Amino acid sequence: MTGRRRWSTEEILDAAAELLRTGDAESFSVRKLAAALGTDSSSLYRHFRSKTELLRAVADRILLAAMDGHRPEGDWKQRITALALRVREAFGRQPQLAAVWGRYASSGTGSRLVMEEVLQALRASGLPDEEIPARYHRIAVLIASLIASEAGVSTVSAEEQEQAMELFRVAVLGADPGVFPALAHFARDVRPLGVDRRAAFEEILAAHLAHVEAAIPSD
Repeated sequence: MTGRRRWSTEEILDAAAELLRTGDAESFSVRKLAAALGTDSSSLYRHFRSKTELLRAVADRILLAAMDGHRPEGDWKQRITALALRVREAFGRQPQLAAVWGRYASSGTGSRLVMEEVLQALRASGLPDEEIPARYHRIAVLIASLIASEAGVSTVSAEEQEQAMELFRVAVLGADPGVFPALAHFARDVRPLGVDRRAAFEEILAAHLAHVEAAIPSD
């Protein structure tokens, strides 16, 4: 009798990523992944000790792909901005995995490459070494939060988006000026959250980096 096929770690991660593209971290389970591969859960636990460890590994591959071929250029702010946009673009191609990264983080090679680049850029900024870890953490939280938020919008179906737009138009354009005077005044110019996400991403990140720059000691 022929035994069940032995799946490699990379093949398991490929299958997990595919399941996450059509679902989310909440509905994902090792049991479902094993069923998709035609094996049992125990065989997958030989590769990953838990669901969380597996999800972290899937998210890390996105970071690894984002860092592939990356060459730091420009000053420290340009380096961090370029890196953030690369990570944003990578998760934009697989938005379901952005929530996984935001929730479970990662500790693999991709994560370490991202951390190394941000930390090096901050050292190049002239910040004192003792301030860099905290500054790094705030930047990481900001980038992960923005990407996860944007991914949540991009995973909504076209039908759901249209319904949301109609509700937005009704709520904003139909606002009673007696109750919501400012909203009624700006109603035709206020835009829904799904619009101009990249511009908002860059502007928020730039504002935070300017805040960091203001803390750099002058010579």
